[in-house]
Order: sequence, then structure tokens, then C-alpha cells
Amino acid sequence: MKLSEKFSYEGASVEAVYGLLANQEFRTESCENQGATDYTVTVEEQGGGSTVTIIRTQDADMPDFVKKLTGSTVKVKQTEVWSAPDASGNRTADVKVSIIGQPAEMTGTAKLFAKEGGSDFTVDGDVKVSIPFIGKKIEPEVAKAIRASLREEVEYGMTKL
Repeated sequence: MKLSEKFSYEGASVEAVYGLLANQEFRTESCENQGATDYTVTVEEQGGGSTVTIIRTQDADMPDFVKKLTGSTVKVKQTEVWSAPDASGNRTADVKVSIIGQPAEMTGTAKLFAKEGGSDFTVDGDVKVSIPFIGKKIEPEVAKAIRASLREEVEYGMTKL
């Protein structure tokens, strides 16, 4: 299932937004803000870019038929491998979000680019749940949870810029 989201950071440069996304303290606060009960955040700088890895346990905000498979909480691993800025100062990242212990993941690309009056942040990916017969029914619920997490982090980030 395709996932495509776009957010705007009004009045914030690409580097300012990237500075948040590659900041261990901000990403840790974001986990707390989203109600994660257990989390680990690492940020490794490399070649003008960075790798951000977040492992968090949170309530499974899913319908009951999905909770029967996952339980009341899920452990999620999110990895973002951010590039150095291109000639225009824009950045991209390869993104992977996996539910640990479940055959569910999202792989895709995040882009952070300048626009008049600020920056835009997009995430495009594919959500896949590899469970015969019911995987396609669960994919929209996983996508919904990813969208909600993205939106909450962007909204929280805007308060920090």
C-alpha cells in the first residue's frame, strides 16, 4: 500500500528542520511526547548526513482485530539514513519503519526541501504486511499509525523551531 505525506515548516530553513530531525535530544523528546513507554534514540553523523535510529515501545493504536495479532503494545524500529545536502541545500533519506516481531514494515524516502517561506517535508513509501489473506486489511491501519506519528512529530517540531 502506498503512503504519501507532505508537511510544511513555515519560516524554517531546510538546515533548521534537518537540525531537529538529526538531533538526538529532540527525537528523544518526540518519543516522550508521543507516549512511548520505552525508547532508544541514536544519531550517527557521517559524510555530511546522518543515520537516525529510533526503537520505541508504544500502545498499539489499532483496531481490536489487529491487536489480537500484536498485543496491546508494539515495538517499532525506525531508521532514517539522511544524505548530505545537495547543491540546492535539500536533503533526502532512505526510511524504514518495522514492527519488531511482526511481518509489517514501511520502506520509502523522505525529502526535505526549500520552498518560498520555509521548507517542505515529504515521506513516500510502501507499507507491507506479509500475512496471507489478511495482510492487505492490516496495511491501512499500519499506514494510519505511521501518518499519525509523522504528524505528531512535525507538529511538535514546529514548536521547537
